[in-house]
Amino acid sequence: MYFCLTQLDKEKKTMNNQPQHKEVLRVPEPTLRRLPWYLSNIILLKQKGERYVSSTQISKEINIDASQIAKDLSYVNITGRTRVGYEIDTLITVLENFLGFTNLHKAFLFGVGSLGAALLGDSGLKHFGLEIVAAFDVKPNLVGTTLNGIPIFHSDDFINKMKEYQVNIGVLTVPIGIAQQITDYMIEGGIKAVWNFTPFRIRVPEHIVVQNTSLYAHLAVMFNRLNSNENKQ
Repeated sequence: MYFCLTQLDKEKKTMNNQPQHKEVLRVPEPTLRRLPWYLSNIILLKQKGERYVSSTQISKEINIDASQIAKDLSYVNITGRTRVGYEIDTLITVLENFLGFTNLHKAFLFGVGSLGAALLGDSGLKHFGLEIVAAFDVKPNLVGTTLNGIPIFHSDDFINKMKEYQVNIGVLTVPIGIAQQITDYMIEGGIKAVWNFTPFRIRVPEHIVVQNTSLYAHLAVMFNRLNSNENKQ
């Protein structure tokens, strides 16, 4: 019995001396969706001359429970002062770094239709860390032109342009009928993340990041809630 206990102690000691790998805390997606709302609100408060902000103050502005805001902010590793709140300049910096807005990520856009053209014309994306450096289409009247200073190439030139620009994000704004085909084409060429604006649920390998942003899906939700409210009246 003495031997067994001693051996067990030795094994525990050996395990304790081994390097421990700290588990990476995964931030819930709903939290990630709310954090930019907080950031925008805090920036507005700064413009009004405020120096500190509390979760209660943010709650009043955007109608989210203060306890939820405090919980969300706990993921970004910042501590507020009792009865004072968070120092606004510090909170803005921490949130922008945490959300990746301070690092500029280069992207290619596929499909220069009305939505694609609108995204190319949105210079505000750069403020949130995304720079669309080139676009691709097959329409003769678009290939070889520029929009908002961004060159538009033929889709066949994608592989060569990947070597030139070295981007890892693809913005998908093509017609639904070719959404999967273009997605496969992007991934084969080296794209690691796809921002999908089509209503088609693209299929990708597990290591590829996908963010679906369907305007039509959000419209459906809005129309449904609008009709529901009207029926209650």
